[in-house]
Amino acid sequence: MNVARRLFGPWVDDVNAPTLRADLAAGLLGALLVLPQGVAFAMLAGLPPEYGLYSAIVPCIVAALFGSSRHVMSGPTNANSLALYAVLTPLAAAGSPEYIQLALAVTVLVGAMQWLVGTLRLGSLAHFISPSALFGFTSGAALLIAVHALKDALGLPAPGSHGAGALLASLGANIGQAHWGAVLVTLATLAVALLVRRLDKRKPYMLAGLAAGVLAAAAFNALADGKPVSVLGAIAQPWPPFHVPSVDWRALPDLLSLAFALTIVALAQSISIAKAVATRSGQRIDANREFVGQGLSNIVGGFFSCYLSCGSLNRSVPNYEAGAKTPLASVFSALLLMVLVALSAPLLARIPHAAISGLLLLVAWTLLDIPRWRQLIRTQPSECVIAGATLAATITIRMEVAILLGTVLSLMVYLHRTSRPAMRTMGFDSRGLERRFVVLEHQRDALPECPQLKLLRMEGSVYFGAAAHVAQRLHELRAAPGAPRHLLVMAKSMNFIDLAGAQVWEDELAARRAMGGDLYFHRPRPEVLEMWRRTGFLGRLGEDHVFPDKATALHAIYARLDRGICAGCQARIFWECQPDSPQSGG
Repeated sequence: MNVARRLFGPWVDDVNAPTLRADLAAGLLGALLVLPQGVAFAMLAGLPPEYGLYSAIVPCIVAALFGSSRHVMSGPTNANSLALYAVLTPLAAAGSPEYIQLALAVTVLVGAMQWLVGTLRLGSLAHFISPSALFGFTSGAALLIAVHALKDALGLPAPGSHGAGALLASLGANIGQAHWGAVLVTLATLAVALLVRRLDKRKPYMLAGLAAGVLAAAAFNALADGKPVSVLGAIAQPWPPFHVPSVDWRALPDLLSLAFALTIVALAQSISIAKAVATRSGQRIDANREFVGQGLSNIVGGFFSCYLSCGSLNRSVPNYEAGAKTPLASVFSALLLMVLVALSAPLLARIPHAAISGLLLLVAWTLLDIPRWRQLIRTQPSECVIAGATLAATITIRMEVAILLGTVLSLMVYLHRTSRPAMRTMGFDSRGLERRFVVLEHQRDALPECPQLKLLRMEGSVYFGAAAHVAQRLHELRAAPGAPRHLLVMAKSMNFIDLAGAQVWEDELAARRAMGGDLYFHRPRPEVLEMWRRTGFLGRLGEDHVFPDKATALHAIYARLDRGICAGCQARIFWECQPDSPQSGG
């Protein structure tokens, strides 16, 4: 048991008869859910339908046993399928033997990269893919899914080009040739799936929609004359065959670049989905272990005729809600799927392409998430711009470039925000015993500033990107008419400084002393003090210029102010300024 615990995780200690029953029931639901999805997503990826079913078996087992989440079910997903299709169609015709071999080879390479990320404990890199960029990518993928699904939904022939624009142009030119049987099947599939989902989201509504599409196609083909509604045909075999991908390895550099982009997409999805499910279950996710599990699932899966897989949100959440207790639910799901495929092979052969397209249109609408777009527009305009730019890039250029673009835009917005840290002038709201220390810009009735001592709160890190802004702001404070010569910086919120930031304070110290004043700090963080010690700044400043609290700071600095100016001052905002104070000289 200890060996199993170290290999698979602490969940093995929880396995007992009740959990096995719960996992078996959840696994049956997972098998029913993935049956139509696997077929639909394989076709979206440009692969024969059986490859989607294979990819819901081997990767599902491996990722569950070696990953971190108890509830995430892995397998083919819409985003991965569409991304794979987008990067491989320039290299080979979709569905061709060469295309299939490329898909399997790239899957192995992606798995190796995922495994390396987890093994080298680089899982935190996934956090740099912002939710806005991922949301924009998902929405763009949703539109592409819908565009590509329209062809079969209308029963039109495939155009010569795979681009979204060319496909829409072809659909527009040939809309008059739409096959009404295919349209009927698509509508029947959508109507039944939506009805079942509305009644109970926990039911396998996609399976219900698929069954309705099969019946509609059978009825149309039996009663109508002319061209029948096209169907999938026979599935090769229900279990994943072992197969070593056969490609020209001289193309390895090109395949590695494609695999790198797909790894980014898969890792972003994996950690996002694992976290989404963990928020419901309360489980703590180990990102590195999750990436190791996902990597192993794609490495092994690539040799068993499986294409790129990762965690699936629309199977993982139902898996949790169905009462799954351990990752064995995913194992049961994969095994039961093989049984279902073996028993229902003749029925699967009758699934119409239009029914699959109907399911894909439903998936696309769900992924588009219009309410979240409205919320972004209303509450976070800058994040909405990032999501919109990523969406546009996903539709118009290569998908791997789109998500990288979104990530770069997110980092640029972050750097812009942090490059302008807030520097707030502080003061007091009254002279009473209950007075508060406040930001003066927000207080109309606050007391005036001391003419000799500026109180400034520093909010944010002073690093190379922010150094110029902070230096300019400090210069403006010094250059203002009648500016105080002494400066007390409230540094509790100054989280970090680098050498450029340290130089800012060196220059400020020299400038303050040149004008007859001085520079002081209140509660700088230990890491900031350590940097100042290493650079020698703390010695030049003087440790008596660093104070643990405001009262001590104001008391000590007041003693260094010009008494001549104090005598004619009308502000008198400090306790020490009052006539009965020993330091006031009154």
